[in-house]
Amino acid sequence: MEDIIASRLSHVRASLPEGVTLVAVSKTHPAEAIRQAYEAGQRIFGESRPQELCAKYEMLPHDIAWHMIGHLQTNKVRSIAPFVALIQSVDSERLATTIQREAARCGRRIDILLEIHVAQEQTKTGWVADELLEYARAESFAAMPNIRVRGVMGIATNTDDETVVRRDFEALHRCFVELRPYFGEEFDTLSMGMSDDYPLAVECGSTMVRVGSRIFGERDYSEK
Repeated sequence: MEDIIASRLSHVRASLPEGVTLVAVSKTHPAEAIRQAYEAGQRIFGESRPQELCAKYEMLPHDIAWHMIGHLQTNKVRSIAPFVALIQSVDSERLATTIQREAARCGRRIDILLEIHVAQEQTKTGWVADELLEYARAESFAAMPNIRVRGVMGIATNTDDETVVRRDFEALHRCFVELRPYFGEEFDTLSMGMSDDYPLAVECGSTMVRVGSRIFGERDYSEK
């Protein structure tokens, strides 16, 4: 299995142009699989559940940069604030304010991405683009010195229709460009694209992709 993960990881890396960061999505996969990817040179991993993230942080090397990529409840921020490298899924003012408070409590400045809702599914979370732009224009983030807004994140509609997916990615890219003047040079990350659609995301301007099954294989959900 170790050779398989290393081979898959190498293949994904080879498919990415220079300047695009790979986040290996390790959610639901065991620490041993992450360790194999780590030994193959991967250092950035993405998790979607704070409890699982904290457990893996304790078990694995501490030079791993852990990204929180799933929906984050405000009451779970405290558990990951001391070590998380990037919270990609900041989808509300309330969550941003909570991260600011917990980052200050830890004496840290936490990097975040603003999650924007572009998909057709209403179950997906994120800011409405126009509301986020208005919030940014009001310089609301300037009052949060312990967070650093690095860019935006989004998830395309779950469909085989490439036209729809491309439309979602292009909408995210427009939001990224429109927001950049309010945050400066540090606003440099557009996180979009997963295992099934990341080549199209890169074509549309993604600078960070979140790839799980192409590295670790499909999760067997029959195992509880």
